[in-house]
Amino acid sequence: MPFEGRLGRSPRCLWLTLADPEPRHNGQFIYSGGLIDAMRSAGCEVEVLGLRRAESAKGNGWREDHVVWWLPDDEPHSHWSSLTSPLPHIAHRCRTAGMRRTLDELLLHGDWDGIVFDGISVGWALPRVLDYYAGRPGRPRLIYVSHNHEESVRAQIAKSQPLFLKRQAVRLDALKVSWLERDLVDAVDFVTAITPEDLSLYRRRRCDKPMGVLTPGYCGRRIEDRRLSAELPRRAVIVGSFDWIAKRMNLAEFVGIADPLFAAARAELQAVGSADETFLAQLRANATATEFTGTVPEIDPYLDQARIAIVPERNGGGFKLKVLEYVFNRMPVFALSGSFAGVPLRHNDSVMLFPDHEALARGVLEAIDDLPLLNRLQERAFTVCQNQFDWSSRGRQILTAITES
Repeated sequence: MPFEGRLGRSPRCLWLTLADPEPRHNGQFIYSGGLIDAMRSAGCEVEVLGLRRAESAKGNGWREDHVVWWLPDDEPHSHWSSLTSPLPHIAHRCRTAGMRRTLDELLLHGDWDGIVFDGISVGWALPRVLDYYAGRPGRPRLIYVSHNHEESVRAQIAKSQPLFLKRQAVRLDALKVSWLERDLVDAVDFVTAITPEDLSLYRRRRCDKPMGVLTPGYCGRRIEDRRLSAELPRRAVIVGSFDWIAKRMNLAEFVGIADPLFAAARAELQAVGSADETFLAQLRANATATEFTGTVPEIDPYLDQARIAIVPERNGGGFKLKVLEYVFNRMPVFALSGSFAGVPLRHNDSVMLFPDHEALARGVLEAIDDLPLLNRLQERAFTVCQNQFDWSSRGRQILTAITES
């Protein structure tokens, strides 16, 4: 392999991440897991440090082909404990004793060619890595794989928080995110952005820093041919994980507007994905036309029984992996303008875009019986995306950043 030729052996990478990505039930874990798989496929020896999740079958020291998993079985720190920390909650939560101890051991005993900071969640590790290699020759290449341009996303979330006291707490946390993200970008040798739009935001501040776009790949179900018909329920679906505050805010705002409109039109709205049961109970109490499934074993049956897929996200932006799930499962996508990036979909050709939640809900209802339009949208979306989201090239991108001189 070309990377072996440059080093005389397979490259060795220490991959720092929030947690074991299995099972991959949200965009963060899909992205992290896909990149780890891509690194292994590209010929890299990878050792992953992250928290063990209760749902994971792996244990600490678990070995697979070309991957070793170091998974301390620690409880993440609580949200409230981050208020007294200089770290934002997203990073403070996994700065546990087991994670710190295992990182120190891996730095001491590993002969690393590269160290990857997989998302801002592991920004807590940056000072320990820099301190360890201070004054030592041959520091490994440091790579920051960003999942969002976090500074702008968190500021947007804070601004949208309606409750005054909570808005101040979220603003403080957003400020901590900004400091940590800037420290990561300044310290590493290469930054990856998940969309071209995020890359532009990073370059505004550090135009001198080597950077590149690293969009996700897709390895899920692909339906080669599908015709939406009148036999399908008059149903639209929203798929996602609603555990993050931005996702909850988006869902609650949209359903509050859309549910009475769907009820009046005798159409169905379905929100499919994990969320806190207290949050879902609050939504169910005020909904007539909307079903909230909670966690489901797989989403395919829900996509198969709907006519339209909705992206209602006013907060969060960035790449939406669920958009690829919609596209490759041949679901016509209706979305808020600016709610996703990094996918080559065009308004009124392969996607329908709307300026606000009410316009989006009404647009869905106006089109839900227009089967020729819906089939044209899903066919065009599949065609323009089908050759653009291959995971294997993503691993080679990161390895090139690690092994280049």
